[in-house]
Amino acid sequence: MRHRKLKGRLSRTSSHRINMFKNMTSALLEHERIITTVPKAKELRKYADKMITLAKREDLHARRQAYSFIPHKHVVRKLFESIGPRFLDRNGGYTRIYKLGFRRGDAAPMAVIELVSLSEKVQSKKDDKKTKKKGIQKKLEEFRRK
Repeated sequence: MRHRKLKGRLSRTSSHRINMFKNMTSALLEHERIITTVPKAKELRKYADKMITLAKREDLHARRQAYSFIPHKHVVRKLFESIGPRFLDRNGGYTRIYKLGFRRGDAAPMAVIELVSLSEKVQSKKDDKKTKKKGIQKKLEEFRRK
C-alpha cells in the first residue's frame, strides 16, 4: 500500500532524483521557464517554491541553504537579487504549470513550468497591445466622423 507516500519516485534512485531536481530547479530559476514532463513539473514545483521562500528571507542562513541545494552560484545570486524581491507580497504559489500535450516519441505528457511573474509580464504586454489597438480604432472613428 502506498498510503501517505508523498514524493513521486519517477522510476529513479533517490540520489538521481535529488540531483535531477537540483539541476531542474537551477534551470527554472535561471531561465524562468522550462519544458518538461507533467509529473516532473509537479514535483519540481515543491523545490522551486522552497527556494523562492528562502530568497524572500534575505539572510545569510537562507543564502547558505540555497547554496547547498542549487549547484550554480550565479543562479543563487539571481534568486536573491531579482526573483526573491519580486515575490515579497505573494504568499506561495510562485510557479505555474501549463500542459502542452503529448511528446511525439513516447507520448509522455509535456508541460511548461514557469514563474508566475513572467506570465504576468507577458499578459501586461498583451493588454498594452490591446489598449493601443483600441486607441488607434478610436482615433480612426474620430477621424471618420470629422
